[in-house]
Amino acid sequence: MKTRHLLCTLTLSAFVGAAHAEPLTFDFKYPKGVNNIVFQMDAPLESINGTASGISGSVTADPANPADVKGKIVVETVSMMVPNSLMKDHMHGEKWLNVEKHPEITFEVTKVENAKHDGTKGTADVTGNFTLKGITKEITVPVKATYLPGRLKDRGGDVEGDLLVLRTEFKINRSDFDIQEGEHLDKVSDEITLTLSIAGAAPKS
Repeated sequence: MKTRHLLCTLTLSAFVGAAHAEPLTFDFKYPKGVNNIVFQMDAPLESINGTASGISGSVTADPANPADVKGKIVVETVSMMVPNSLMKDHMHGEKWLNVEKHPEITFEVTKVENAKHDGTKGTADVTGNFTLKGITKEITVPVKATYLPGRLKDRGGDVEGDLLVLRTEFKINRSDFDIQEGEHLDKVSDEITLTLSIAGAAPKS
């Protein structure tokens, strides 16, 4: 679900060790549809697992300046799914996510700390504004980035270019975002674990 962005920032870290003269822009609306977010809520009576696939946005990073990151990652709220169709309808409804009124989840980067890189891989602690159901909270998350120069074509298609793979796992509380605070805690945990694994493409012109 962070227009300077969480994922944008790691890009930088991975890039520092790579030879590029100009900033690169990676598009995260990946045509193969494999980008996804996994969410889990583990309550005393039930463990709920689901996914979200409606991911878009872009990240632009300057390998020569790790502090200069721009971009935005967007998740379509309606793309959040669980195996039980009735539960999915409740989750999308007005009392829970209210997908009609709040169609997007975003994360905007405000600060990057502890950035490290080893060749084409990087890590960093990224602080940013996470917005869910119209409420914005500042959170800090760990991000891992892998820069894959010249590997875009390897994932299918005829377009040459580079890939940036971003991974992170962090927790939020639904009560912080006005999602049924204090309700149904025996079946729907307040704490939600979010795991992201997404790839961005930078085609060669």
